[in-house]
Amino acid sequence: MSEKADLKSILKDWRLHAVVLAIVVLTELIGQISIPVGPGAILLLPMLYALVIGFGLYFTPVISKKQSKNAEPLIVMGVGVLIAKIGVVIGPQIQELLAVGPALLLQELGNLGTILLALPVAIWLGMKRESVGMTHSIGREPNVGLIMDRYGFNSPEGRGVMTMYIFGTVFGAIFLGLIAGLLATLTPIHPLSFALASGVGSGSMMAAGSGTLIAAYPDLESQIIALAGASNLISLATGLYVSMFIGLPLANKIYAVMNKNEAGGE
Repeated sequence: MSEKADLKSILKDWRLHAVVLAIVVLTELIGQISIPVGPGAILLLPMLYALVIGFGLYFTPVISKKQSKNAEPLIVMGVGVLIAKIGVVIGPQIQELLAVGPALLLQELGNLGTILLALPVAIWLGMKRESVGMTHSIGREPNVGLIMDRYGFNSPEGRGVMTMYIFGTVFGAIFLGLIAGLLATLTPIHPLSFALASGVGSGSMMAAGSGTLIAAYPDLESQIIALAGASNLISLATGLYVSMFIGLPLANKIYAVMNKNEAGGE
């Protein structure tokens, strides 16, 4: 079956579109929920409800494997529209992006924190080479490709990175949406800093994090979208190279130091 025929079949999948429409209507009717936490608040947005409801429906007869498979390219199309919108917003905000300076270019190094914090904990919990694949990066598509190329799909490192890829796909947007809203309203750090931090290299995670920030600070919407979008674009462009030349070698080095009696994985 050709790609055109596949797309035609997906667009004709009325059951999938009906379920998505029902989820959208239901989540919009629920609306935004704010849970006070001290001086701040946890903001729950319709996107978070949609992720949870969609995940739950996958395990029911409402959604078949055919619908879940057809939904995959539609997600890519949706993210494409989101990126187009971000591109339009970034243009008028170019002076503010330039004013951010080195922070915008160096923010990718912040992802190395998963190695310094999570890798030792994983090793102490008894994990072996899987821990390198799990913690060398945020575990998105470019990082999965790097590990598969270096170690292979059936390797311990491959199983580790795939575990984090699946976990991030299911729970990443929910986590980032919750933590961004909580920290932005609970700490004195400027919300635009969290806009930069939400651009981790995942379109869904960036949308969840920036959406929560916009709900909390609607007057900063344009700046939040511009900074989050630019940060995410740079993370996508530089994340693979940071993982390749810094993240993965650092993870292997820490693993070797903490497992002196075991041969390295290189």
